[in-house]
Amino acid sequence: MAVLDQALAGLHWREAVKVMTRASDELLSTLFECHGGALRRYTHSLTLNAALTEDIVQETMLRAWQRPKVLELDKDAAQAWLFTVARRLVIDDARSARSRREVAAPGEVEGAALDRTDAVLDSIMVADALASLSDHHRQIVVYAYFAGQSIPEISRRLGIPEGTAKSRLHYGLRGLRLALQERGVTR
Repeated sequence: MAVLDQALAGLHWREAVKVMTRASDELLSTLFECHGGALRRYTHSLTLNAALTEDIVQETMLRAWQRPKVLELDKDAAQAWLFTVARRLVIDDARSARSRREVAAPGEVEGAALDRTDAVLDSIMVADALASLSDHHRQIVVYAYFAGQSIPEISRRLGIPEGTAKSRLHYGLRGLRLALQERGVTR
């Protein structure tokens, strides 16, 4: 670098920057030619990921370029510096939030059960609201909505006219809605 310092002494600052940039680019190319393959193999052994390996190698070389003193080190010291920087970058990546994201398990996890808490609470609330209805209204609502029977089937089953079954169903649903509103379930 002493020769470079002498060459830069008589140049305008802009020209000096251009010469220094070319010189550091050449030194960086030489550094990569000497250590790039070994650095790539070492980094890949740590990451086992080709894309991440390339990113780490690129970032390591960028950091070497940003520190001109590294470009002047002897071969063994430069390789040790590069490997240390690469290892630290791999560690930083492993600790980052990007690598800590959750990964979905393939298929269904054994022993996992769906959370049925809301369904149980809803059924308790509906059962409590149904209990507040009269026997006639509760019976019609249960047959119509829980047993899935039609009005003619319910009227035959209970031995009442279809109009009565419709009327009881109407008033039963209205009473159920009011009971649920009192419990804060509906508007």
